[in-house]
Amino acid sequence: MIDEVKLARAYNRALKLEKSGKHQAAAALYRECLALDPQDHGGAAVRLAAMNEGPTPTKASDAYVATLFHQQAEMFEAILVDQLGYDVPELLGERLAGLGLDRFGRVLDLGCGTGLSGEVLRERAEHLTGVDLAEGMIEVAHEKEIYDQLYVGEVVNFLEQADERWDLVVATDVLPYLGDLDGFFAGAARCLTSHGLLGVSSERIEADASQAPFIVGPHQRFAHQERYLRDHLTSHGFDVLSLEEITVRHEMGEPVPGHLVIARRSVVA
Repeated sequence: MIDEVKLARAYNRALKLEKSGKHQAAAALYRECLALDPQDHGGAAVRLAAMNEGPTPTKASDAYVATLFHQQAEMFEAILVDQLGYDVPELLGERLAGLGLDRFGRVLDLGCGTGLSGEVLRERAEHLTGVDLAEGMIEVAHEKEIYDQLYVGEVVNFLEQADERWDLVVATDVLPYLGDLDGFFAGAARCLTSHGLLGVSSERIEADASQAPFIVGPHQRFAHQERYLRDHLTSHGFDVLSLEEITVRHEMGEPVPGHLVIARRSVVA
């Protein structure tokens, strides 16, 4: 059993210390949080990495992602779209149309959230499936009645276990919660039809900011090197049709740089 009172006390103290710039003191308390809550519902591991006070994890914990987005479900679109200027689903739709890719049989929307990408893709898809780790997000998406099927699940596990195949797999604002992308790209390749398409967005590491393939940025999300994306796409049998620099959102009024990628599965699954 987690000592919720002790955990909340340590986490809140750590947040205050972090915000005041006392990173070593905050780190000690985040480590205490991890000891109290090994599943890491509060995202202590990514906060430690963002402060350079701990190793970079391979992903944000499932417990953290599920808790974060379940809590935000009702206000998610108001925060992400209205406050942070997020428009990646619309950009993805425009780029697909610009490549002459406007109609699909079966489409899989990974990390579907409340259905922002689903709303863009609905008229282009004969069948639309959504997957998200947060039950609250799935509940909101279900109310929109735009998906044919909805599942609660972690995206990489879903890709590894799925028996179905899709003509288009999209993941907008998913890679910022994954560091190591090998399992993601392997799963996407496995679940696509021959010559199926993959559309993803990522946050990017600015030139010369780091030599690491991926890092945890100051807002506790992962950013990736362009070469890392290209190398993994190639190694998993994808041909890159489009890879461009975009602004994925704004934080504190500043643009967050990212990539928008559209790739085609070039090897028969």
